[in-house]
Amino acid sequence: MTELPKTFDPAAIETRWYQHWEANGLFRPDRPNAEPWTIVNPPPNVTGSLHIGHALDNTLQDILTRHARLKGKDALWVVGTDHAGIATQMVVERQMAAKSEKRTDVSREDFVAKVWDWKAESGGEITRQLRRLGCSMDWANERFTMDEGFSKAVLKVFVELHRQGLLYRDKRLVNWDPGLGTAISDLEVETKEIAGKFWHLRYPLADGSGYIEVATTRPETMLADMAVAVNPEDARYTALIGKQVKLPITGRLIPIVADDHADPALGSGAVKITPGHDFNDFEVGRRAGIEARDMLNMLDAKAQVCQTADGLIPAELIGLDRFAARAAIVERLKAEGVLIAHVDKEGVEHDAEPRTIQTPYGDRSGVVIEPWLTDQWYVDAKTLAQPAIEAVKSGAIKMVPKSWEKTFFNWMDNIQPWCVSRQLWWGHQIPAWFDADGKAYVAETEEAAQAQAGADVALTRDPDVLDTWFSSALWPFATLGWPETDDPTLGGRYPNDVLISGFDILFFWDARMMMQGLHFMQDVPFKTLYLHGLVRAADGAKMSKSKGNTVDPLGLIDAYGADALRFFMAAMESQGRDIKMDEKRVEGYRNFATKLWNASRFAQANGIGGSTPGKAPAATLAVNQWIIGETIATVQAMDLALADLRFDAAAEAIYQFVWNRFCDWYLELIKPTLGEDAVTYPEHAVETRAVAGWVLDQILVLLHPFMPFITEELWHAMAPREHDLIVAQWPLVDGEHIDAEAMADIAWRIRLIGEVRTAKNELGIAPGTQLKAYVRDADATTQRRVNGAYTALRKLARLQEVSFEPAPAGAAIQLVVDEATYVIPLDGIIDLDAERARLTKAIAAAAKERDALAGRLGNPSFVERAKPEAVEKAKADHADKAAEAERLSAALARLG
Repeated sequence: MTELPKTFDPAAIETRWYQHWEANGLFRPDRPNAEPWTIVNPPPNVTGSLHIGHALDNTLQDILTRHARLKGKDALWVVGTDHAGIATQMVVERQMAAKSEKRTDVSREDFVAKVWDWKAESGGEITRQLRRLGCSMDWANERFTMDEGFSKAVLKVFVELHRQGLLYRDKRLVNWDPGLGTAISDLEVETKEIAGKFWHLRYPLADGSGYIEVATTRPETMLADMAVAVNPEDARYTALIGKQVKLPITGRLIPIVADDHADPALGSGAVKITPGHDFNDFEVGRRAGIEARDMLNMLDAKAQVCQTADGLIPAELIGLDRFAARAAIVERLKAEGVLIAHVDKEGVEHDAEPRTIQTPYGDRSGVVIEPWLTDQWYVDAKTLAQPAIEAVKSGAIKMVPKSWEKTFFNWMDNIQPWCVSRQLWWGHQIPAWFDADGKAYVAETEEAAQAQAGADVALTRDPDVLDTWFSSALWPFATLGWPETDDPTLGGRYPNDVLISGFDILFFWDARMMMQGLHFMQDVPFKTLYLHGLVRAADGAKMSKSKGNTVDPLGLIDAYGADALRFFMAAMESQGRDIKMDEKRVEGYRNFATKLWNASRFAQANGIGGSTPGKAPAATLAVNQWIIGETIATVQAMDLALADLRFDAAAEAIYQFVWNRFCDWYLELIKPTLGEDAVTYPEHAVETRAVAGWVLDQILVLLHPFMPFITEELWHAMAPREHDLIVAQWPLVDGEHIDAEAMADIAWRIRLIGEVRTAKNELGIAPGTQLKAYVRDADATTQRRVNGAYTALRKLARLQEVSFEPAPAGAAIQLVVDEATYVIPLDGIIDLDAERARLTKAIAAAAKERDALAGRLGNPSFVERAKPEAVEKAKADHADKAAEAERLSAALARLG
């Protein structure tokens, strides 16, 4: 046994134990005869640093991994990082810019070499921080989405999908980031509300018979308009369908087409259609028979005006930035008399109507995203989605919480082609080569592509790279050796047992892993998908750097320890709900760790050490039988909770057992047995030490997945051990005997002592004040319990005497526990009149605040207009004051 320091210091133990675990290979799966259990971490960006979402996601994964290891399974937590094409390229380009260099100053090969150099020097920050959190990942086999083996898998998947007709090149609209010069995914688009304008225009009919009115938030796109759409049921325009309008500025003749996209109730009911620059317009244009290759494009890659295929854009507009072009075009429309002025409430005319516009921005570049018509590579997601849909429907993939299934099905049933190409230099370069006519030859190597084309055909490789979501979709099997291994089950590691993921990447990552796993491995990539919520600011707002409300998990670890942060994450993770950040709760769980630390020091001081593995020691004392039963019940509760992935319920079960039943009650109840009674009943002390040591060992094992550092420290401090706690055995309680009578007796004892303490506190009686109690209406069971609890009642309830004689007349506390009433005289203990006055005044104050809050909550104006967090606080305050008034009223009633 190693004597514990008086003060619990998380920093003193965390680094030491993590280095010990990793250095001794304790995160490695090394149980060849055990049941394999596998989980993969969502690979964080190699550019990243630990944020609070990572802390939640990885804590939950580590809890499951450590639990599986304790259950005797051969647990593997696959770790790695994503090459993060855009983010990483931006980091290196910024470094070059600081030296007045540009990416285009060097060759592609030299730039990629610079990125690899950066990764070697700075790319491990996130993995070092995951270690600080305590993540028991298999670092010996850390993966990277650009490493050689993984890259082979990426190329093979691309080529195979192309060969099967499931990957193809097409001209479609994409989210184009003019700042980065690449297509980006929906996930990388951040929609913001900005103050914009709504311009109304007259488009003259080509036959000179009048005009049709349209409205737009982007007047510059009229340079590439190809139609005007009206609803086929809109009687105002029935006669105009099929006619043409002559566009201002360009003079282009475009048709009026019928399409349900036009809403008669919005604006004029007529909509200008620019299929090359708007996603909805693209679909309208296709329905109108316009092929993508014929759609007009009026912007270049930098969002500057370029000439359309028909050459009708005036030369003075060519080269203008899109927003400069907007201003110039508005002026020309005014000059041509086709701009309809907006008249405000005061009768003043303006060029446009003010509007709040939902505007897409690139989350990294910060520039407005442009829908842009380009040639890109696409995956036939609709075909690949069908087996994934069936897997969830059949239960082959269990989704937790189940409520996400509806959202999943809705998105998958309406899935669009997946754009997988990006205009970057960092990433997996697309394995396609083009001849002079633009025909693509897809192969894993240039030699194979050349063989397809013929030796005399000159080929040029596609400069684009693959979307990082394409490579990360292969994570569950490419990390395990596919396609190099011939073993279709990858050593029993595929499918993974569970995937932990934020709900926000359900479609970008989770669903795509389902598609690729089912297609290439003919099996689901994971058996269970657990979707957790977001960690929000204390007021419920979404965290963002721009709001200044983010929380640094490393700062919380520095202040309170990794164990406290981990336990907070688990305790607050309730299925289907977001987590509100609460630093006070983190501090509270540090206090919880301190309480366990002090309980262990008490154990050491009283000769209690570690136990031998196995069943509980034999116990004859009711208090020991009771704590054994409570331990068994806690194990069962945690087993059920973890089986259902109820992290909050598992955390609550072990928290309540440790804090309330073990520390607050059991250790108090056994003090006499270990102290003054030990001389008279030495056998009771021996038994109690054995039971207490066994219970403390069970606590350390049960708590280890949540708080690995303090539990490992205490495990070794309590006794010499043959193995580390991380590879101990989870408690097995099947067949363990619970003494129901002992459980009931101690539960009664705790209730009575608790009632006495509460009453004394409410009446302002000092805790150490000695009182007498007279028991009325006690049955035989209660009489037996009272007679057997004399020492506990004297020591813990400060009842110097408990009598079954009639109580003397006068004011008294009256406590009802089960069928019996306990009368505790107060004459000479307190000033009864003063106490009644104090309680009456306190009741009135609490009731006044309660009623004021009730009035506010009953006011619809407050409930509807106040911030949600203000309403929630008022509800919580009302509940507190109502409970306080009720508690004080009960105390007053006890005085008689």
